[in-house]
Formats: sequence, structure tokens, C-alpha cells
Amino acid sequence: MPHAPRGPQSPEKPLRVVVWSTGTVGRHAIAGVDAHPDLELVGVWTSTPAKAGQDAGELAGLGRTLGVAATTSRDELLALAPDCVVHAAMTDDRVFEAIEDLTGLIRDGVNVVSSGPVILVHPQGTLPDEMISGIHEAGREGGASLHVNGIDPGFANDVLPLAMTSLSQRIDHLRVSEIADYSTYFQPVVMKDLFGFGGSLEDKPFLWEPGVLSTAWGPVVRVLAAGLGVTLDEPLVEHVERRPAVKDTKTVSVDIAEGTQGSVRFTVTGSVDGVPRITLEHVTRTDAESDPDWPTPATGDGCYRIEVTGEPSMTVEFSHHGEHGDHNVSGMIVTAQRLVNAIPAVVAAAPGLVSPLDLPLITGRGLVTGTN
Repeated sequence: MPHAPRGPQSPEKPLRVVVWSTGTVGRHAIAGVDAHPDLELVGVWTSTPAKAGQDAGELAGLGRTLGVAATTSRDELLALAPDCVVHAAMTDDRVFEAIEDLTGLIRDGVNVVSSGPVILVHPQGTLPDEMISGIHEAGREGGASLHVNGIDPGFANDVLPLAMTSLSQRIDHLRVSEIADYSTYFQPVVMKDLFGFGGSLEDKPFLWEPGVLSTAWGPVVRVLAAGLGVTLDEPLVEHVERRPAVKDTKTVSVDIAEGTQGSVRFTVTGSVDGVPRITLEHVTRTDAESDPDWPTPATGDGCYRIEVTGEPSMTVEFSHHGEHGDHNVSGMIVTAQRLVNAIPAVVAAAPGLVSPLDLPLITGRGLVTGTN
């Protein structure tokens, strides 16, 4: 049954939340829901039969139990009548299957915040109109909303840069970049199969096929264009430069031999009347000391950089670091928290697919130490 709408910031009682997956993002989502005064963790889904029955607190590494056991059963979780699902399962290698999963949840009356598929951050211009309409229709049937976001694609290259442009008198070009060392990023499928790290430079992993970058990161360029009220030329322009590792390198996901792919830099650019206006850039290393001629973070081994060229020209560099891990660990935390903290606003939003442009200001309300 569809749930009654609630206020975006102060629900009358805690919203009932299910966390979908217990992996690199899901475990932090469990911790985030548990810490949020306006949310109640009522269920956890796992794809691993061996984890079924284990307590969510143990799976999240909290060092204490939460009294919520993981399950592999979708029906068991829906029977809990959750207000929202935090969907943190891997979707990069099953995009359309994941879209079907998420569409089914909102059709069944459950609001969803999800870290993927990232194409749903702003699918206009990428997915067929009938597919987008189908998601909206499923939401209207169930009275539920779907919001896909995170940190990248997500806050670091949609809300943050658009907030910066509120200071502009003239915008000539907007560039949003991720510049990071991925050596401690644990995601073997992404690192090896999609990016091709550790493989021959003669190979062409799926991510570097023409059009794939525009599908995966094009939504970032398009949501920025929508936020700025401009119409982009089509197609978007892609550029990829892959470089070999200069030495043998071990990462947590894949071993990289000298001469195999060790770093990559790519851009997706949107133009207006033939002039480049919005660029998404990634500079991805597996050795923090490699490729010194490429952009590097001002501090640490990873950052997000927003550059607005115009009047005035502005640059903001956003970095993060966890208490018990490096920037790749805290990257999972900020991804999870962007979703967790958006739950009240998404539950209160109109049914259907919800863009970052549709939501009010989301803050860490209720999370200031000692105020819960």
C-alpha cells in the first residue's frame, strides 16, 4: 500500500528503513540509519546465503548487535512495510536488471534511495522516454519515489557545483572532477572488468567503448545543464587517455604489472552551439605518485574539484578522510550518507523518479554530536 507523505525534515515518528546489501556501501548505510534519530532500521537484505540470519550490527562491523537479522527474502522485507529502502547493491554490471528491481519496489509502494544505476541520476537524453515514463508510472501506482545519488555521480558533481554557480555573474565553463588514487578501492569487478586496470592497453574493457562514458557519466553533465537552463549539443563528446604502470603495483582489488594499464583520465563534455560549456573529468590512478603531469589533489590522495570559469572564476576542492580508513573508505561513507540523509525528503517527494533538482536542501539534521 502507498505510504502517507511525511514532512521532509521532521517525521512524526521514525521512518522504517530497510538497507538492501551489506557490501562496501551497504555496511555504512546500516551504521548511518542506526545513527539517525528520524530513522529506524527494520530489515536488511543480503545476496549471500551465509549472511542470512546474521545481525545487522555484526555485518556492519559496529561491534554490537542491532536486533535486526539479514535475509535473502524480498517478500520478508516488504512484509515489514518499510517507508524506504536504501539500495546499495552493485549495479554497474547489471544496469537494466537493477532498474527493474527498483521500479518493482516503488510499484509496491516502497520509497527507494539508491547508489545506482547512476544513469538514473538524470536519465533524460540517455534512456528512452518510454522507459523513464515507465518508472514514473510505477511510482504513481505505488505512491512512492525513487532517488539515485551518492557522491560521484552525486553531490560532488551536481548539488555542490550548482550551489557554487549561484555566486556567478557569468559562466563560461563548468568543470567537475574526481582526482583519486584507487589503490585502496575494493571493488574488483569495477577495477578489473570495467576500468581494465592490470590488463593490456590493447584490450578494450566495456567502459571505454564509444558511448559508454556518456551513458554512465553523461547524466552528470545533463543534470548540470538542466540546473543551468541550457540545452546541450548531441552527442556529448568523450575523451579517454589510458597509461601503463611504470612499476609493479599491488592494490586491494587487482595486482598491476609494469606495462599494464595503471591509470586513466577521461572527460565527458557538453557543448552549447559548438562551444564546450560543461565537462565531467576523472583522473584515476592506482599509484598516487604516477602521472605527475595530470591534475593532483592539493592534499591527500583523493579529491573532488569544481572549477567555474567566468566572472568571477572560482575553484573549490572537496576532500574527505575517514576515522578508520583512507579516502576510499570515507568515499563509501559519504555515498551512503547522502542517501540516508535524503530519506525524509524522498519519502515526502512526489511519486516517481526524483532528480537532485527536485529535492530541498538536505543536511545532517539530527547528527550533531550530543544532540540526539
